[in-house]
This record gives sequence, structure tokens and C-alpha cells, in this order.
Amino acid sequence: MIDLHCHILPGIDDGAENIKETVRMAELAARDHIHTIVATPHITKFLPNSMEQIKEKVQQVNNVLTANAIPVTIITGGEIFSDQAEECLSATIGSTSYILVEFPMSYLPASTWNDITLLIDHGLRPIIAHPERNVAILHNPNLLFDLLGDNISVQVTAGSLTGEFGPSVRECAFYLLQQGIVDFIASDAHSTIHRIPQLSVAVNKAARIVGKDRATAMVTKNPQLVLDNKILER
Repeated sequence: MIDLHCHILPGIDDGAENIKETVRMAELAARDHIHTIVATPHITKFLPNSMEQIKEKVQQVNNVLTANAIPVTIITGGEIFSDQAEECLSATIGSTSYILVEFPMSYLPASTWNDITLLIDHGLRPIIAHPERNVAILHNPNLLFDLLGDNISVQVTAGSLTGEFGPSVRECAFYLLQQGIVDFIASDAHSTIHRIPQLSVAVNKAARIVGKDRATAMVTKNPQLVLDNKILER
């Protein structure tokens, strides 16, 4: 499986605190049959993690994982706030045109449509991260539906499907699956204790709603299309 959203890089944001925790997260991922992880540290104008710094960290982590015979490969990426999109255009997944975008958790900015359009106008393909955890969308999913288009995809968090964020978020995630708009399941892992890099349990939950093949594609075929910079098949 491929995890498109994970805060596995050490000491760069609110994810892994050090390389030891990074290695442990990779071990947990490998145990869950995850072979590729996109490192997506927060990138904002307040946390100016440059892509050069992130690429260096990714290389260092891959070297350590290889030395420890952990069969996981880390890919460069980032997670940007939608209302700071213009300052973070380079934070794409690998060398692709896909970029992971999150909304503030407590509201949906009035500028959201313009911010997403700006990314598309720059030739990027936004992946909306965990919309089921945004309070405004949680109460009115139509706000998300109104944003969707050919160049926009949706990622839900594994923990949302397993109930880690509570029953309301879980039900919203299930509803988005039922509506057929979810393209990816990702861990959004931050540690080895809470929000760990695990996908299999969530895939099984999703399979009950969309079927095994579609649920599996959300952690295999679809993220591979992203890494290959190809258009998602819908």
C-alpha cells in the first residue's frame, strides 16, 4: 500500500520528534504492508519548511531505513493550507503536479474556491486532505461537493473511518464514501502512539461501503497514479 499523507520526517513539524520515532513509524507501516510513504510536513508562511530542506530530510531518512533493512520508501511532499496556497506552490508530491491541501479545521475560508482555482491555474492538481474533519463540511458536506472538479481529488483519514476522531467524523467520512467522491485513504500519521501509520483497518471499513476493489484502489492504484503523475481514473 501507499500512504499519501504522513508526518514522518523527524523534528520538522508536529510529527515524528526524532529519527528514532521516524524509524519506528516506518516499522509500523511496513508491518501493515505499506511500502511507500509520502512525507507531508506542514508548509505555511508561518512554518517555512523549504522543499530543499524536506528533500534533504527525506534522503537522510531513506538512508537510515535502508541501513536498517526496513522496506519502506519515503517520497517528498508537503501539506499546505488552502488560504496560503500562493506562497506554497512548490510543495508538490514528488516531482508531480499533485499537491496536498488542507482547510482550517474550524471553518471554511471565504476564499477557498479562489485558492483552489489558483492552484489549478498554476497547473497543479489539488488533493483535499481530510475534509471530513473540517467542522463546516462536517455539518454541510455540500460545501465540499461545490468545490469538486476534474482536477480536484479527495483524501480521507484512516482514523476517521475507524472512529479515532469520534462518531460524527466517522459518519461524515462514510457519507463521502457513499457519495463516491473519495479517491484516497491516508494515515495522516503523526507518531507511534496516536494516529499511527496504518491503513488496513480503514480499508476494511471502507470496503463495507464501496466494495473491496474500490477501497483497495484508494491505497494502491490511485496513489500510484499520483506518484506517476497520471490522471486519476473515475
